[in-house]
Amino acid sequence: MSGTANQATAGVPEFKDVLGHPRPLWMLFMTEFWERFAFYGMRWALTLYIVAQFFGGDASGEGYASRTYGAFLALVYATALFGGWVADRIIGYQRSILLGAVIMAAGLFVIMLPNQSLFVLGLSLVIVGNGLFKPNISTMVGQLYAQGDSRRDRGFTIFYMGINAGALVAPILTGWLASVITDTPMEQNYKVVFAATGVGMIISFLWFWFGRAQLKGIGEPPADRNGKTSLMWVILGCVVAVPLVYLLIAKVGASVLAWVLGALFIGLAVMLLAEAVRGGGVARDKVIAMLIIFLFNVLFWMFFEQAGSSFNFLAQNIVDRDLGGWEFPVGWFQSVNPVAIVLLAPLVALVWGWMASRNIEPSIPRKFGLGLLGNAVAFLVLMYALKNLVVDGQIPFWPLVLVYVLQTVGELCLSPIGLSMVTKLAPMKVVGLAMGGWFLSTAIGNNLSGIFAGSVSGETGMTVASALHGFTFSFWLLLGAGVLLFLIAPLINKLMHGVK
Repeated sequence: MSGTANQATAGVPEFKDVLGHPRPLWMLFMTEFWERFAFYGMRWALTLYIVAQFFGGDASGEGYASRTYGAFLALVYATALFGGWVADRIIGYQRSILLGAVIMAAGLFVIMLPNQSLFVLGLSLVIVGNGLFKPNISTMVGQLYAQGDSRRDRGFTIFYMGINAGALVAPILTGWLASVITDTPMEQNYKVVFAATGVGMIISFLWFWFGRAQLKGIGEPPADRNGKTSLMWVILGCVVAVPLVYLLIAKVGASVLAWVLGALFIGLAVMLLAEAVRGGGVARDKVIAMLIIFLFNVLFWMFFEQAGSSFNFLAQNIVDRDLGGWEFPVGWFQSVNPVAIVLLAPLVALVWGWMASRNIEPSIPRKFGLGLLGNAVAFLVLMYALKNLVVDGQIPFWPLVLVYVLQTVGELCLSPIGLSMVTKLAPMKVVGLAMGGWFLSTAIGNNLSGIFAGSVSGETGMTVASALHGFTFSFWLLLGAGVLLFLIAPLINKLMHGVK
């Protein structure tokens, strides 16, 4: 049977295929491209802006900036838990995406204002908006494919390329804007970065607004929840949520936030298990397998997300960026990862397809194990450079570039597979909530990444010795986790009951 026939049989609308996938996939691809342009365009500048604007450029601000960055990223992903619930139960996926885009755009323009309280308020708006946007557009990708459609994993990999195409363009364009628009200090030029990302978020909103007719009703709420009342209640909830998020960033801090996120994860696990138990032993086992994978996901992102914190300060202070008289911008390192993804994602998708045709494709837990090991090898490169290649307090340019490439290989083994895994293993009634759980596990890892990066910088800023100590710890922990996951993979596969 053709892909469209399979969809119709499973109750999924029949879509015209474009390049072998449902046509709406490409609309969602571009919507996500512009949202990720907005997010990654501002992300690379955050820690550098905090130190420049609020600490006068003093390295003593690196620890605070890293912890704030980690808390921001954590809350960006943690609010996906609530955004998924809102879409599942109240206003549907389409309206959640549109409302989230509006709130994010507002936050991106607010962070331009040179006041620390308003800056945190802007971050809070971005967090709440992203919580409504991020899990629900990913969930809708899964809804384009019928259960058992073999194209689903490849569709998520294509969608992941959209994410990373936006992440590729954003630092290059916004980094260039920050360097050429004015001759003022960088804390002023970063405001151009934030303005450009706000425009990108507006484009994302418009792309989805005009393209959603292609979805043929996917993502719309039931008729009894399609009125203005439900939407107004959600807007009111956002008005309440923004000051709460502000307090978590400005007053609570990353350490206490780690406990809050841990409690949320336990609550999420109980809710998912309660729903699964109603569906019988197989549904229960699948959710248990998914939750185990979530725990390993925490470790991966704890160290992967050094990119915007400790790796940023490493690039600024310890990496020799002089390339024949031209200085490579710090922000451009953030584009190495998406460049590698855009180049390597099609290759990885082909490899998985080739292996699947021969019944030798690694299982989901083993793919995650490969992701952890790829991340570990990246830190091994930094350990070598910081031990053996330091000249006048700096390491060469190439080790950090190689680190981003190796982390990308690990990411491609893990992240798009994780998105697809949730849509396969979660009970149908709570797929949005489970997708929020995936992002919550990422949030916990991101918050820990900020705490860890803050410890690497300490109170006086990063040094070669502090970086070597921290990154050695990273290598051994990731290596141990990857090996452990390979060892327990048969048990997890048994719990998955044949899901591939």
